[in-house]
Amino acid sequence: MTTILEQDADKRLADVPAEYAFWCNDGRIVKSMRELKEALEQMGDEVYVYHVSAEKNDFSTWAKDVLIDEKLARDLSRSANRSEAAKCVAARVTFLASKL
Repeated sequence: MTTILEQDADKRLADVPAEYAFWCNDGRIVKSMRELKEALEQMGDEVYVYHVSAEKNDFSTWAKDVLIDEKLARDLSRSANRSEAAKCVAARVTFLASKL
């Protein structure tokens, strides 16, 4: 089991540089894990389905490649719908925030 240190938690919760922001197809720009949580809670299912299909999961890929959070990426890839994805991001934010 990997231990999350304070500086790791802080880095994962911080805003990413503008060039690594996630651009949703509804025009929303996501720069952090907290913003991803809010975006998933607020976006319509049609926006979610645009980014997640049997062939791809843009949110999981962004979590893995940009946020450098393998656990979140795994959880997002296993989420069956937008609501479930939002809950797993919320749980991860809560966990990381508890390490600060």
